[in-house]
Amino acid sequence: MGVFAMPSLGSDMEAGTLVEWLVAPGDHVARGDTVAVVETQKGAIEIEVFQDGVVEELTAEIGTELPVGAPLAVILSQGEEAPSTAPPAVRIEATAAVAETVAAEPAPAPAPAPAPAPPGAAPSKAGQASPAARMRAQELGLDLGEIAGTGPGGVIVLGDVERHGAGAAPRPAKALAPDPARGSPLEEMRKAIAAAMTRAKQTIPHFYLAQTVDLEAATGYLDTLNADRPPAERLLMGALFVRAAARAAQAVPSVNGHFDGGAFHASPVVNPGVAVALRGGGLVAPAIIDALALDLDATMAAMRDLVTRARAGRLKGSEMTEGTITISSLGESGAEAMTGVIFPPQVALVGIGAPQVRPWVAGGAVVPRRVVTITIAADHRVSDGRQAARFLTEFDDLLQRPETL
Repeated sequence: MGVFAMPSLGSDMEAGTLVEWLVAPGDHVARGDTVAVVETQKGAIEIEVFQDGVVEELTAEIGTELPVGAPLAVILSQGEEAPSTAPPAVRIEATAAVAETVAAEPAPAPAPAPAPAPPGAAPSKAGQASPAARMRAQELGLDLGEIAGTGPGGVIVLGDVERHGAGAAPRPAKALAPDPARGSPLEEMRKAIAAAMTRAKQTIPHFYLAQTVDLEAATGYLDTLNADRPPAERLLMGALFVRAAARAAQAVPSVNGHFDGGAFHASPVVNPGVAVALRGGGLVAPAIIDALALDLDATMAAMRDLVTRARAGRLKGSEMTEGTITISSLGESGAEAMTGVIFPPQVALVGIGAPQVRPWVAGGAVVPRRVVTITIAADHRVSDGRQAARFLTEFDDLLQRPETL
């Protein structure tokens, strides 16, 4: 592998801040292992390696903001020799107007020891914690002054907060002062969302098709399945939606994949991104990798896991970059239809409205039925109305036969 560089964790990502190393020099790593945590505009994301090797050197320091492609570490495969000279690390110096990339400077001289705190005053560690650690401590209501840091120079990293908070009763969270240079985390996330969606609407020729689907069979199936289950093990309608969307995407390959380099690349697997609303605002859409290999129970477990880790800021880089189609649902209450914006480089997004009770013709009679409106936003460079309509038909047919999901 040689140089392990800052990966792109989204089409709109330009840089990320290294907030935690999960490995040390000499550690053996395998494909898929998480090695570091990077803070982006969308939160803290765990980054993975993609081949086996041994960590030779960590070339980037915690707290450094680095552009995509900047070297983070040297990881050697078996028999591979370390490069004679490691590429110089680069970092981003933030200003009020623009972020400028510069070559990394020599390590500064050790800072003078801080002045002793006044008698009786506890030293504050808020400035000695990584951004991810501060956000997680706020969410858990923990006082950073009570947490021992294990990072370089005693910096508190995300793992320290997780260990300290395990089993502790959360206390009322204290508001964090926003970084004046960057704004609040929510503001940064909104900027990232706005940039991605603006790019999508400007470069992707969207078209939309919608279909209303009868949920009578799916509701009855879930009621029967959940009758003898404890609440924590019950399936939700969302799991059926994800399974139906994944199966329909498999049947209509033109809506499942990426448009990159001026061409469409159909994906051999279906990795549906599931939109997750974050506490306090913001949205992410991590992917369930190879959803077709999961049954309904495993799909439900994967969805719960994604929601938990998304709100805790512990998503993996692959979950943020390998989605092949996105599903966004309004849940059990809200508007009855939604048209979404495709997340590039994907080529389709499925919007699921809130189920509604509506008059419905069944068996020659008008009866009340619980129905839902499914809308697909598709990329006209890749597909057309016939293929999008076929996707909706497949989705509908599968929900009428929920036992096959």
